[in-house]
Amino acid sequence: MTVLIKIVQLILALSILIVLHELGHFTFAKLFGIRVEKFFLFFDVGGKKLFSSKSSWFTKIFPRAASAETEYGIGWLPLGGYCKIAGMIDESMDLDALKNEPQPWEFRAHPAWQRLLVMSGGVLFNFIGAVVIFCLIMGIWGRAFIPNEGAQIYPSALAKEMGFRSGDHILSMDDYEPENFGTLQAELVRRDVSTVKVLRGADTVDLYIDHALTGRMLQEGDMFALAIPFAVDSVDASGPNAGAGLERGDRLIAVGGSEVAFLQDARPLLEAYSGNCVEATLIRGADTLVLPVQVDSAGRIGVFMQPPAVRRQEFGFLEAIGAGIALTGETVRGYLQDMKLVATPSTGAYKSVGSFIAIGQVFPDRWDWYQFMYLLALLSIMLGVMNLLPIPALDGGHILFTLYEMLTGRKPSDRFLALAQMIGMGLLILLMLLAFGNDIGRLL
Repeated sequence: MTVLIKIVQLILALSILIVLHELGHFTFAKLFGIRVEKFFLFFDVGGKKLFSSKSSWFTKIFPRAASAETEYGIGWLPLGGYCKIAGMIDESMDLDALKNEPQPWEFRAHPAWQRLLVMSGGVLFNFIGAVVIFCLIMGIWGRAFIPNEGAQIYPSALAKEMGFRSGDHILSMDDYEPENFGTLQAELVRRDVSTVKVLRGADTVDLYIDHALTGRMLQEGDMFALAIPFAVDSVDASGPNAGAGLERGDRLIAVGGSEVAFLQDARPLLEAYSGNCVEATLIRGADTLVLPVQVDSAGRIGVFMQPPAVRRQEFGFLEAIGAGIALTGETVRGYLQDMKLVATPSTGAYKSVGSFIAIGQVFPDRWDWYQFMYLLALLSIMLGVMNLLPIPALDGGHILFTLYEMLTGRKPSDRFLALAQMIGMGLLILLMLLAFGNDIGRLL
């Protein structure tokens, strides 16, 4: 059931984004009187279609669809979608129509500035879509995050290798002072940080970051977990220690004589005493007490921890718009930095490139509108940025050639554009193979 929920979310999100992107091209094409022959979600390779507005059964119900200028449909290959614009060299590689003289309704017959807007429409709609979604999120749910101020880290094995220690508080990364605890790892990598200043006890320590570890940092699941003090918030009335003397505010500092600094330290110690009774040392106010506690078979003592401090921001209508635009800008900046890392082989970031398999794993196990909308906005930005890459088969390639024409007054030949399109499609296929290979390697 979990896998099914993830698949449904993935297909729905990609379908929305593909339609949104192609709608951008479609809207500008129609605005300038350019004929759109096909508007398809997914690819109808070999002419095979799951749905077509030109199919016999559909035209019987809606007779006007038979004479409509545009065929709307759903292909069988879920690797994207396309908007087939008359007189344009695209992924369909339909070159026969280009042998004739340009017609007034064709893409190639229109001025360069109009063609530029048609090709930019998909990316523009992706960014607008992200802004709208983020504005809705800010207006409905607001923003909540664990502040870095005063927060202590519980480092992974890699972070320890880099010099971080349990209980460190990260003060700054070079000249940047992080505000959000949840983005520490991302900022460390994206900003190409050289020095991290941490507060360790009463001392300030400078840690020098080895950039040769960038690839490993990208692969590490969670370098900086939040170090949680073992402070009791409440005792489970049906748990093994109901009435055992534990009180709200008690802080556990040792289990069976072994020191415990944080909740993460206590877990393996308690698991070792599963099903038994063990002496726990705790601090209550100014007193240090030793109490026998019962550990259940799962290594738990039946208490709830005091939750970490969460900073919440709520926004009015106009404030939500500003916050949504700002969050879009932050997300675009972060993704551009990620792309820079991927394009630098020495970082090993290309190993983190993933396909639909990796994207699907990001979605939660259960339906959550906040998570779905946030991921939808994030993927919309990723799709927009990816399509701006100057690869001929992508919008960025078409935009580049059109800008060249506007600057030089010379239009690239149809033969050149067709060759560039084929080369670009080859590069995209290689990129997809890399992504699928990375995903399969991670699964294995």
